[in-house]
Amino acid sequence: MTRDERVRLAVVDVEPIALHTRHPRSAVQLIGDAGRGKTTHLLSLRHHLPDSAYVYLPEDQPCPAIPMGHPLLIDEAQRLPRAVRRAVVRSGVPLVLATHRDLAPKLRRGGYQVIARRIGAEPDTQHLRELLNRRIRWCRLGDGPVPELSPADARDLVTRFGSDIRGIEDFLYDRVQQQAYSDGEMRFVDRVG
Repeated sequence: MTRDERVRLAVVDVEPIALHTRHPRSAVQLIGDAGRGKTTHLLSLRHHLPDSAYVYLPEDQPCPAIPMGHPLLIDEAQRLPRAVRRAVVRSGVPLVLATHRDLAPKLRRGGYQVIARRIGAEPDTQHLRELLNRRIRWCRLGDGPVPELSPADARDLVTRFGSDIRGIEDFLYDRVQQQAYSDGEMRFVDRVG
């Protein structure tokens, strides 16, 4: 999906985060493992807040130029080099950081008020079902009925993968490919008994 498509298909509430970023020296950390929705939150905020700026920090590559925005949205913020992090903190601009590590102590030393949101800490089968069914409808190839994940499918996927949306999507992609040319009903999850 493109960034715009991810935003259009997102099932996130960014308003509380946006409200917090109205204050000077405010920071919101979106903390979670890979595949939980941190980037989707940031991209949705970028769309919601026209004065914001988004930057992704790639692994094992030089740090890109940090744009100016209000707020500044930094994806993979745990990769910020020390000197760049200090410059960002000195700027005092509101921040939203997607990170795997808690950066609050460093931010507080710089005078920031920090709140943290754990992304994917509590798997929500209803949320997962809505998100995945939106994405399934989006990737349809032709006319006709579109299969949907049932509540039982969503529960089974959460039991198997927890809140790992990326892992679930990879699994579902493989399942659909295995059944692409069958004449039967699409089964996202096989159940025994």
